[in-house]
Amino acid sequence: MLQMGIDVNLPRVKAKSINVNEEKLVLTINGKQEIYINEFKTTLPDLSAKLESIFKSRTDRELFMRADKEVPYGVVVQVMSEVRKAGIDKLGMITEPPRDSR
Repeated sequence: MLQMGIDVNLPRVKAKSINVNEEKLVLTINGKQEIYINEFKTTLPDLSAKLESIFKSRTDRELFMRADKEVPYGVVVQVMSEVRKAGIDKLGMITEPPRDSR
């Protein structure tokens, strides 16, 4: 999936690959702790209401999240709490695969 304009330095972990296509919603927290739903910027206080509004017309209750590895854990937890408050059933985390140590 290509998202233009939001630079995120993702953590690298070993995990099963998932296919995130254009129809899926991706929540991003960049290194400046700015929050985006796909390419649209939002704020933590507005996040839950915006997600509720978006998912009102959707049948899936799934959201993918990616956060810069420099974002403090507490900020990620706060965002996850707002996602939960919006009634999102599934939250997938997007990471980078580890680099080969050759």
